[in-house]
Amino acid sequence: MKKYEIMFIVRPTLSEDEIKKVASNFQKTLETNKAKVTNVDAWGQKQLAYDIKVGNNTYKTGYYFVVNIEADNDLAIKEFDRLALISNDIIRHIIISKED
Repeated sequence: MKKYEIMFIVRPTLSEDEIKKVASNFQKTLETNKAKVTNVDAWGQKQLAYDIKVGNNTYKTGYYFVVNIEADNDLAIKEFDRLALISNDIIRHIIISKED
């Protein structure tokens, strides 16, 4: 199994419940596509290194999440990436393949 680390930033204008729901939905997306979530780490709201403009909004902070997964193939990664790119709730994400 390949190991991946995914970091994503949720926009700060959401309520606490909405932020948890976004993180939960993306975790379910990974699990539905046969990835095993080994760890979810919520870092909370952090200052961004630079302002991020999404549509008409500019964000200076965001809610950070780090998810570690294991998967036999890259289907879950591709689906997560596709959904994160079109989501209005995720302002940035990165997927890293971890080597042992």
